[in-house]
Amino acid sequence: VQLVESGGGLAQPGGSLRLSCVASGFTFSNYAMSWARQAPGKGLEWVSGIDSGSSMIYYPESVRGRFTISRDDAKNTVYLQMNSLKPDDTALYYCIRGFGVGPLRGQGTQVTVSS
Repeated sequence: VQLVESGGGLAQPGGSLRLSCVASGFTFSNYAMSWARQAPGKGLEWVSGIDSGSSMIYYPESVRGRFTISRDDAKNTVYLQMNSLKPDDTALYYCIRGFGVGPLRGQGTQVTVSS
C-alpha cells in the first residue's frame, strides 16, 4: 500500500491550494479515504473523509465550507480543495486510507499559510 501526497506549498491568507493523493497497492474504489493534518506541537486532526461511493462526506467545523474532498477512482486519486486559507491551516497534511484517522497514511505534504 502506498499513498503519495502532493500539492502543498506556501499560500497567502485567503488563497487556495489543491492537494492530491495517488494511491497504489490496493483496490482504491473499495475504500473510504481521508485527509488529516498535524500542526507543529499539536495532535493529528481529521479534516475530511469520503466513503467509497462518495455518498458520505465528513468535515469538521474548522474547515466546513472552505475545504472540499473529492475522488477519482479511475485515477486512484483523492483530492482536497482548500479555499479561504487561514494561518491556522498551516500543517503537514496526510492522506489516509479509511474513514477517519487510521494507521495507513502517506508521508504528508506541507501547507504553509502566511503573508
